[in-house]
Amino acid sequence: MTLSRRSFLHRAAATSTAFTGLASLAACAPRGVDGYLNQVAGYGPLQRDRRGLIDLPRGFDYQILSETGDRMSDGLIVPGDPDGMAAFTDASGKIRLVRNHELMPDEPEKSAFGTRAERMSRIDETRIYDRAGDGLPYPGGTTTLVLDPESLRIEAQFLSLAGTANNCAGGPTPWNSWISCEETLVRRGEDAGVDHGYAFEVPAGANGLVEPQPLRGLGRFRHEAAAVDPVTGIVYQTEDDEPALFYRFIPDYPGELWRGGRLQALAIEGRPGADLRNWEESPSPVPAGRQLDVRWIDLEDIDNPQDDLAARAIAAGAARFTRGEGMWFGDRELYFCCTDGGPARIGQIWRYRPSRFEGYAQERSESGVLELFVETTDARRLEKCDNITIAPWGDLIVVEDGDADQFIRGVTPQGQIYTIGRNAHSDSDGEYSEITGPCFSPDGTTLFFNVQQAPGRTFAVRGPWPRRSLDLA
Repeated sequence: MTLSRRSFLHRAAATSTAFTGLASLAACAPRGVDGYLNQVAGYGPLQRDRRGLIDLPRGFDYQILSETGDRMSDGLIVPGDPDGMAAFTDASGKIRLVRNHELMPDEPEKSAFGTRAERMSRIDETRIYDRAGDGLPYPGGTTTLVLDPESLRIEAQFLSLAGTANNCAGGPTPWNSWISCEETLVRRGEDAGVDHGYAFEVPAGANGLVEPQPLRGLGRFRHEAAAVDPVTGIVYQTEDDEPALFYRFIPDYPGELWRGGRLQALAIEGRPGADLRNWEESPSPVPAGRQLDVRWIDLEDIDNPQDDLAARAIAAGAARFTRGEGMWFGDRELYFCCTDGGPARIGQIWRYRPSRFEGYAQERSESGVLELFVETTDARRLEKCDNITIAPWGDLIVVEDGDADQFIRGVTPQGQIYTIGRNAHSDSDGEYSEITGPCFSPDGTTLFFNVQQAPGRTFAVRGPWPRRSLDLA
């Protein structure tokens, strides 16, 4: 992270007392919310929210920034199912949030254009990547929010990528853009005019729809997340599928991903085709803390004409993961989630430390290292980890896509888990939507995230972040 801990602590202390215009939204009852178990105290017990939306520890406040169905400044409406997200600072000092929308053609009621695309005339239709067989644009893509950094007031909100499918996670780049990833393998002719399953790049500074250019060198598969090493420009990718690979893309020209490069899959040295799911049937499960030397396998036919890229790579020696999810790059290392890994099938978090010679021939003598950082068997601590980010103080912030309650968790550098928040609002069937897109403001004082449905909302949370306790819970 570029923000130093000292700078973070100073700014957080100043901002936590200046989050004006918000009533205290956490009730003062000392009893926490049942259903979770902390290994360290973190920020203390969750307090029930009087509005019934987000339960947070005492001293934290939230603000709703945006809600599905709101009218945007481009005349369109906020699409549904917000997912992966990142925050940037523009030249004027404003915060820009770039936000995915995980939508498919069978969800026209959540489209930015309206159920029958009645708002299409408000945009340049040549900037739509694809339409379904009925002529309606694919509703997936991204929106961009421009925020005042102090009040968090929305100064602009608009569609920035259109006509894509199931834009789930992705990741920020060091050159201030967002990689938006399609989690689908829909092909031309399957109610689609073109193939899907690609990553797209959206500059954070764009002030309207960008030209939708698939980054074909990053491969075609069920993309989930992307993370870019700021030193090498290498792009790492997860795959939300079973089986799944862990990928890296070595660009021919760092920062210019559209110009191509090499796509590779991670393999474990001495263990060709290693099964890292740690399911009951997995041979030789990997214990937490075990460090594994890796090698990388070049991939062919990355446009995946038979939808068998992972199977071919595993047969060639690549390691097998399951349902790769969120990923984030930290200080010379990255973390990624596998949402149903482990013997209980409720989640793993992996850590990868690149070689000093990452991407060069010398890495065979000093390889990168993969480590199972966290594997959960108790849903009260962590269940089905999904999107992830790294806090300015070094902890992981992980959100869940579990079977019942949906929590925001913190994970210390020692792998100890604590709870930060809970989605307290259910839909009409009593279901609690997943939490998505966690990321921090560039100054480290504000945590942004989405609740995907019932309805989709984007939240901002401020509070005493520097006070996190490592005392036993």
